[in-house]
Amino acid sequence: MSTDTLLSVDNVTRRFGGLVANANVSITVRRGEILGLIGPNGAGKSTLFNLVAGTFAPNEGRIMFEGEDITTLSAPLRCQRGIARTFQVPRSFDSMSVLDNVMVGGFVRARSAAAARDIAYETLEFAALAHRAGASAGDLTPPEKRRLEVARALATKPKLLLLDEVMTGLTPSEARLGVELVRKVRDQGVTVVMVEHVMEIVMPLVDRAVVLNLGTVLAEGRPHDVVRNDAVITAYLGERHRAA
Repeated sequence: MSTDTLLSVDNVTRRFGGLVANANVSITVRRGEILGLIGPNGAGKSTLFNLVAGTFAPNEGRIMFEGEDITTLSAPLRCQRGIARTFQVPRSFDSMSVLDNVMVGGFVRARSAAAARDIAYETLEFAALAHRAGASAGDLTPPEKRRLEVARALATKPKLLLLDEVMTGLTPSEARLGVELVRKVRDQGVTVVMVEHVMEIVMPLVDRAVVLNLGTVLAEGRPHDVVRNDAVITAYLGERHRAA
């Protein structure tokens, strides 16, 4: 494995009964990059995300993180090693405060409540949510809930952050703030892999893109090359994109 490779997914296959969600998928994620994972609905993006995060294990293949085989490690153990994630549908502890929600992430590294609280305050400042620290998580707007999820994941002090459609449903101004946050995260030395459907947002943001279709890797490369790929246009972007 190259020294600049943080994550390596090698010939991974995941089946659900007779359905093959991922078939011999191989990707590498380089340290310090923002990698976009795109493709049509049912392409296998969420399954691949869950395999990397440790929600379930592959039927075949292996997953390496920082040179260690983590294929059989549980999600909590992967989090301790530096892999954090958000969810497509935000998951917050709505009866708890915003601060307490982020402290949950802080306890991955902190040895005391005071230390977890310090991490949470620092992370909320970074995520521009400090003004909502005392609010109930259930009172947040949908964009704020997405930002809260990012903050809770960042509080675990990850090396790799998996973002699952964090820009979905945002207004243009909210999306701009989301893009700024992702870039700030990368500037802090955190590698980012993000699943997104909003091409106008993801393509200018990512350094590389991997396109999945029918559970396999259809194309990968620099964004402006990927969007010109005939197979990607046919399977995902559509003929209107080709004409444009």
